[in-house]
Amino acid sequence: LIIGTYGEDGTPNAMNAAWGGISDDKELSFCVSPSHCTVKDLLARGAFTVSMGTAEQVVACDYVGLVSGNQVPDKFARAGFHATKSEFVDAPCIDELPIAVSCRVVSYDPESCRLVGKIVNVSVDEAYLTPEGKVDVDKVAPITYDSFNKTYVRLGAVVGRAFHDGAALK
Repeated sequence: LIIGTYGEDGTPNAMNAAWGGISDDKELSFCVSPSHCTVKDLLARGAFTVSMGTAEQVVACDYVGLVSGNQVPDKFARAGFHATKSEFVDAPCIDELPIAVSCRVVSYDPESCRLVGKIVNVSVDEAYLTPEGKVDVDKVAPITYDSFNKTYVRLGAVVGRAFHDGAALK
């Protein structure tokens, strides 16, 4: 998951956050330490975006997790990313990543490192939708971090139907 923010001077910034996900129907939660430049930026602006890393952009997505914005203030540009300001919050959407979740900061606890954001909009590049208007996961080619092997794994194979297959055991 790639968190996007703007710095004090309006420069876009991004970081790779391995520990995060949906925590309520309208919330995302992450574990991010207060030493991150991104945390300082999102607290100052009260907003951030979250994009799913993709197989096509794995090198850039990994790069923004390897390099600190505290030492490399132009790491967003060095990653080859381009920004479009979210229409919903004061944070950048990453043009190269097809899904962007715009969030307002709900809370941040520096002791537990827990960041909570309220989802105010989800946008998907139309090129990554099916004719029925659903996200085409094969086209997006989202990646996730495999902490067992320290690798990125492409998601996509359907193995069951949510809220349906378990009914066979009722």
